[in-house]
Amino acid sequence: MPSVLPLGDPAPADGLLPPQVLDGVEQRKFGLYVHIPFCAVRCGYCDFNTYTATELGGGASQDAYASTAVSEVAFAATALEASGLPHRPLSTVFFGGGTPTLLPAEDLAEILRAAVGYWGLEPGAEVTSEANPDSVTPESLKVLADAGFTRVSFGMQSAVPHVLKVLDRTHTPSRVPLVVQWAREAGLSVSLDLIYGTPGESMEDWEFSLKTALSYGPDHISAYALIVEDGTKLAAQIKRGQVPGIDDDDHAAKYELADKLISSAGLNWYEVSNWSRTPDQACKHNLAYWRGDDWWGIGPGAHSHVGGVRWWNVKHPTAYASRLGAGTSPAAGRETLDAGTREVERIMLEARLGTGLAVDALDAIGRHAMAGLIADELVDPVQAFKGRLVLTLKGRLLADAVVRRILPD
Repeated sequence: MPSVLPLGDPAPADGLLPPQVLDGVEQRKFGLYVHIPFCAVRCGYCDFNTYTATELGGGASQDAYASTAVSEVAFAATALEASGLPHRPLSTVFFGGGTPTLLPAEDLAEILRAAVGYWGLEPGAEVTSEANPDSVTPESLKVLADAGFTRVSFGMQSAVPHVLKVLDRTHTPSRVPLVVQWAREAGLSVSLDLIYGTPGESMEDWEFSLKTALSYGPDHISAYALIVEDGTKLAAQIKRGQVPGIDDDDHAAKYELADKLISSAGLNWYEVSNWSRTPDQACKHNLAYWRGDDWWGIGPGAHSHVGGVRWWNVKHPTAYASRLGAGTSPAAGRETLDAGTREVERIMLEARLGTGLAVDALDAIGRHAMAGLIADELVDPVQAFKGRLVLTLKGRLLADAVVRRILPD
């Protein structure tokens, strides 16, 4: 989640939601996002709301974080019930960061147990934790699996040492196959996250990273273009000429190579930046974002969405803990989306999926414009004829940067 919070309306201290969130609630699934804001080292490209231990003062200790997060879980359950929302079991739980696995595995298990205690889990629910390759052990992964986690997403990013150095990643490439093996032995599904377009990364470097990642047999791969955010260390390095800038054509060529190699290895593209070995191994939590389901975001800076109402928590862990300690909502602000905005976002997000968007979801102007998209090779004409708007490879390239400005988590 980006570190700069959006502007919005004041959020009520009791966390209650307006009656409109009840409309269509039976058709929406409910998930939980848990933000763990701690990192051993702040990566130079990262603009997320994260902190190293030395940046935090009293009231924001890593030791106390699990109990603070559990307090927001309890607050969320109370606020949702008081707002009249029916009880819904969790379809997905996603621990992101930061580096969730910097906390002891028992702490992550404690937060999950609290959430399951309030809401329960749907049959087949997905429970994921992000992890750095150097932040887990065989024992910690076993604790997560025993607690109910089903999936781990490792931030591999690259298999090339000089690329990892530019990104300020702390693990070595040789660590990745070990942690994949440990996760498998614990019974966890494995996803690998890759980043392409790092300054100084050659096409050969990227091909090597892709082939190396695929050699580990992951169930899922995410491949994201590096975006240089203002205010980051990497942005300053580029401005000073210490490292080369980002090249959009290079990004496009690397995305095309990723799609070719990952698809050839038997993983199926299902969303612009994501491939899974089977449909069941697609990331259900991210699919919930694309489809406009409901989720509550736990943690400092975390974003939530329920029935067209979005809100975001205060950024700093100390302020976050203080509000919850006082029994008030940690939300810093919120916005209520009108029907038109929700429809535009739905179209933009569903069009990114491999399943596409139903053509009849477009109005007459949109359906007319689709002919131009087909002519520009952005939409697959065969799929459009069958009633689905599905992006071509070229269309995916143009759509890739848009979603990160809509979905904060």
